Amino acid sequence: MAERIHTIVIGAGIVGLAIARRLAPQAGELLILERADAIGTGTSSRNSEVIHAGMYYAPGTLKARSCVAGRRMLYDYCRTHGVEHRRVGKLIVATEPAHVDALGAIAERAVANGLTAPDEALQWLAADAAHALEPELRCLAALWSPATGIIDTHALMLACLGDAERDGAVLSTGTAFVGASRDGDGWRVRTRGADGEFELACTHLVNAAGLQAQHVAAGIEELDARHVPPALWLKGNYFTVAGRRPPFRHLIYPVPSGGGLGVHLTLDMGGQARFGPDTESVDPDAAIHDAPDYRVDPRRADVFYEAIRSYWPALPDGALQPAYSGMRPKLARGGAGLDANDFEISGPERHGLPGLVQLFGIESPGITASLALAEQVARMLRPD
Repeated sequence: MAERIHTIVIGAGIVGLAIARRLAPQAGELLILERADAIGTGTSSRNSEVIHAGMYYAPGTLKARSCVAGRRMLYDYCRTHGVEHRRVGKLIVATEPAHVDALGAIAERAVANGLTAPDEALQWLAADAAHALEPELRCLAALWSPATGIIDTHALMLACLGDAERDGAVLSTGTAFVGASRDGDGWRVRTRGADGEFELACTHLVNAAGLQAQHVAAGIEELDARHVPPALWLKGNYFTVAGRRPPFRHLIYPVPSGGGLGVHLTLDMGGQARFGPDTESVDPDAAIHDAPDYRVDPRRADVFYEAIRSYWPALPDGALQPAYSGMRPKLARGGAGLDANDFEISGPERHGLPGLVQLFGIESPGITASLALAEQVARMLRPD
């Protein structure tokens, strides 16, 4: 007879850990399954580590709502749990005349998304005001976002895991999800670890597997494939500057173009700058069973120089060096621009299977939104 526990969460990235933290006090017994040997080895550890304010996403979308609510929750959580973070602020810069109107549209969207409090509202800066904040910055105008910050994501994951374990959760690394099927009022879940395959029974099953979410969904026997959105993996490469620290104290973002936020400048907790990401398509079907190829091709720096010099003309020749890359688990729904891919949380009301919640396409701003997404998962499971 399979061992029975109340809740299984698949995936120990920041979203899975935030969900485990939220559900553990009510679950009594909760198991976190992670096929890697450590927490957060995928998207959660390969990103810009930015706390996003929430001005980019279409009003009313899950991305917009969870980003704004999650950011407020996240700052409070970091303060109460000693998670290192800094509210450094961000400049969104127009470097061409055509981009100035785009700044106005971003400002309007920020208001629609609820960024109206004095510590959240965007501020319009003329070129001289932006230059006063960042003397080496080149722009025609800018928006100042005081609510944007940076965070030690690994420390955040450890804090969420610590909360979950305090309330009875157990983390099982090196344990892969194999499949699941209905078992009376709950689920029978098959796993594989170093000691072979095991079966567990649970009432609630949460798929927070990130890049592998569609692969996990394919192993749930009663789930109609119509409720599994196609995956689209986009690789983003990052570069740093060799031999010096770029002279910036705030994050610098160009006006969004081409469906993304552009090659922006972010800072880590040590003050080192990094530039990225670019966008490189990856076939998820070809890479789903293997570790993604995270190598950074140094030749991609050629495109970075042009993009960065649009707002930092003094970038020296030969200064960029490969840093790291990450994969973004988008959803292949067509369309273009930032509004083309929303988050998707699929619960019993959508797919008709009690006790099952699945999260798809949780890319940026997933870290910022993680605590808010966990609240939504808890609400979807509450009727059970």
